Amino acid sequence: MIRLVILLLGFFNIVGYSQDITSIPIEPIIPNKKSYSIDVSSFQGTILKHNPDISHLITSHPIGVILGINRKTYGDKIWQRLYNYPDYGVSLVYQDLKNPFLGNSIGAFAHYNFYFLKRYLQLRIAQGITYASKPYDIDDNYRNIAYGSHIMSASYFLLNYRYQNIIDKIGLQVGVGILHYSNGNSKAPNKSTNTFFATIAMNYNLSEDTHTYIPKESGLIKGSKPIGFGFMLSGGFNESDLVGSGRYPFLTLGVFASKQLNKKSTVVIGSELFFSKALERYIDYRAVGDFDDTTNGNEDSKRAGAYIGHELLINKLAIILNIGYYFYYPYDFEGTMYNRAGLKYNFTSSIFGAITVRSHAAKAEAIEYSIGYRL
Repeated sequence: MIRLVILLLGFFNIVGYSQDITSIPIEPIIPNKKSYSIDVSSFQGTILKHNPDISHLITSHPIGVILGINRKTYGDKIWQRLYNYPDYGVSLVYQDLKNPFLGNSIGAFAHYNFYFLKRYLQLRIAQGITYASKPYDIDDNYRNIAYGSHIMSASYFLLNYRYQNIIDKIGLQVGVGILHYSNGNSKAPNKSTNTFFATIAMNYNLSEDTHTYIPKESGLIKGSKPIGFGFMLSGGFNESDLVGSGRYPFLTLGVFASKQLNKKSTVVIGSELFFSKALERYIDYRAVGDFDDTTNGNEDSKRAGAYIGHELLINKLAIILNIGYYFYYPYDFEGTMYNRAGLKYNFTSSIFGAITVRSHAAKAEAIEYSIGYRL
């Protein structure tokens, strides 16, 4: 999934230039009336074997339906013109995973639709939560090591080639996508699933598309800011890979320096200190168990790391991607490199909140809930 996020960041760096209507100054903006569309997609695919442990869960081709409601934008605000007039909206996803141990799922998402190639190519990025009907149960469903809980974090990416108004307001679209489920190791087991699928859909404009796109002015992307400093507090609950070991709180304290390069990109460097009760209990377990290692129970469960990151700015929202290294690492747990991906929302110019997943390669350790302050 991290590789996919990196590719998407590359797409976004060119979105603002893919359909530059004009480069001349514009008159004061008169807001367009609200305009909506819906789309209904049917999909079929396969669960990717990202981990050999889930091989027994890949038995057929999952099917499902996506219902999307979209609000169109026409450039009334700067971020809309900057990103080539995207849509934003909500979607519902139902999936039959075609495996008796995985069952079905239904999820709710918030999404953005971004456009390329004269608006024929549509990229949807969606984040939400999903309900799994048959999670792991030690007695009744011990084979489902992918989902440790009913409620999971979910995301999907959808790339469509789209035709509008083929018959009146009805259009068609075809595409491919990937649908990811994980609880971020908030409860074990959590091997997760990634479904790659193909889709065919119908779209329908709920209103007459007679709105006018507000032209993009020259130099719209410019908007650098001086280097700023701040601090962040993150926390939550997670469980080690030991099923039934219990969910425990964790806490992360961090400081950072950030530099906004333009209206789309901010780079960040930071350092953070990690406290994990689940890791502390894991060390105790390894110490008292009959394992062929040197764990004695006196190891320090704290870790300290440094990271570099990028934030893709979309209005008050930012898509976060960080790569970090533990420079204080007294106990060997999942490796010295870590990565973080997620969403940040800027409540004010100084205060922000974030929801991210911290992982080691493709293995999630925790879903982090953060609050931060820029000086």
